[in-house]
Amino acid sequence: MARVMDASEDSAAPDRKLPPGQYVPRGWPVLHYGPVPKFRPRDWDFRVFGITADGGQYRWTWDEFDALPRVRTVADFHCVTKFTIPDNTWEGVAAASIAALAPPHPSASHVMIWAEYGYSANLRMSDFLAAGTLFATHRDGERLTADHGHPVRIVVPHLYAWKSVKWVRAVEYLAEDRRGFWEERGYHNVADPWTEQRYSYQEEPGEAPPL
Repeated sequence: MARVMDASEDSAAPDRKLPPGQYVPRGWPVLHYGPVPKFRPRDWDFRVFGITADGGQYRWTWDEFDALPRVRTVADFHCVTKFTIPDNTWEGVAAASIAALAPPHPSASHVMIWAEYGYSANLRMSDFLAAGTLFATHRDGERLTADHGHPVRIVVPHLYAWKSVKWVRAVEYLAEDRRGFWEERGYHNVADPWTEQRYSYQEEPGEAPPL
């Protein structure tokens, strides 16, 4: 449920059907675990590590990251707590662009997204490279606010929003799947809102690492 545009294209989006059990709230609720981190541009960096194609690590300062080519994605935002925010215009760096600049090894099947304070969420490589997935810096034409993930959050529109990690600092390429923060605490490993993959007890055999 996402459409990628270049940064000059109009941001209008068609009406969207909500996944099962979802409703549209007033405003955009703020939900996260732990405190809101303080952004210090001089100290901030974005890293890619793990099983990269060349065995190396990659790093961008804030100024370097903020200067990378940008895309816009118009998409709904589905929280596992059952609210959906329709037709958001996200702007940022496509995850596929990061993978092109810091290529994964061919054996990489998953990624772990790392955020401030060691928070994490795992994704299949196919979800990471999907057309709508991006490292967002803006929503609806404005910089993200601190409580919604400034300076950078990953947005994975086709999955429940706990996978759209706030305050991202790194991407780790993985040769095999590994559960992230909420996935270790009983949330579904995949998180597809259209089939209501909310909790780990719903997982099919082979769909996730053991708890």
